[in-house]
Amino acid sequence: LYSCTFSWREEVQTDCCLGGNRNVTILLWYRPFNTPMSLEGDVCWDLYHIPRCRLVDQHFLFPSADVVVFHNRELINGQQKLPLDLPRPQGQRWAWMSMESPAHNGNLQQYANIFNMTISYRRDADITVPYGELLPIEAGGHLEEDVPLNKSTLVCWVVSNFQNYHKRSQVYKELNAVVPVKVYGRWSGTPLSDEVLLPTISQCYFYLAFENSIAKDYITEKLWWNSYKGGAVPVVLGPPISDYKDVAPPNSFIHVDEFASVHVLGKFLQKLAEDKETYNEYFSWKQQWKVKMFSDWRENLCKICVQYNSLPQHKVYSDLEAWDKNNNTTFIGKL
Repeated sequence: LYSCTFSWREEVQTDCCLGGNRNVTILLWYRPFNTPMSLEGDVCWDLYHIPRCRLVDQHFLFPSADVVVFHNRELINGQQKLPLDLPRPQGQRWAWMSMESPAHNGNLQQYANIFNMTISYRRDADITVPYGELLPIEAGGHLEEDVPLNKSTLVCWVVSNFQNYHKRSQVYKELNAVVPVKVYGRWSGTPLSDEVLLPTISQCYFYLAFENSIAKDYITEKLWWNSYKGGAVPVVLGPPISDYKDVAPPNSFIHVDEFASVHVLGKFLQKLAEDKETYNEYFSWKQQWKVKMFSDWRENLCKICVQYNSLPQHKVYSDLEAWDKNNNTTFIGKL
């Protein structure tokens, strides 16, 4: 028999035990971005210690699936279609999954009255899967890596999709006129492999964690991985500062909106880099917290089982488009 005692947070243990002895079958209808992943064996238990959760991708199991998950990108691109021709078993829930901001989710009006749950980075989604989060370091646990002291670059940015009309591009131009910004990525002709990404960022005092869209809760790996794991203080451009404060440690990031102008921001960064004691305070969170990334689709799907019994049984999104867009969302490409 499985045990509900494992090293996740307390609320996860509690929710897990609500499931009784019944297995929950999660059918992934197609793989997001055709990402290779093994579903052999008891994936949710073997990898994440989530019991009684069966993760499959064989279509013939459709009649016995409790939840069928559809990734939005392939739907809007026309690469995949919903199995609307199949008789849908009573009680089966269809889940819409997207880690993109609303600006990139396409027209969702066609999916009215189809989906029963949402899987998204949004904190008000049925299944919330953030790009990253902070977990407390247990007594005697491994501390986050020390911040490199031999920094040689004031500000750096990694960007591949550079468009002049993007707000983040215009902020970069204004900032670069005040302080030098070292740019990496395909746009600058200096792409960084996975092996050198974090070591390169670690040489920078500040990293421009600029999101490509401004949307509620849309805080991506640019903060969690590039900045926090890379050991540079993030300068963020994205949702309101309140969204960042809800998920990030105090005094661990600098929000563009905190300054009257980009010029003032640039001068602030210069002075902060010269004040080593104050600068190092931006990393004090590393003594108490560690970064966890949610980069494996399987973990995201297994989370459904943790919350399955606490989800509303008869919920239907009558207007998925409205839910997706009704979050004070704006596309950052338009000023």
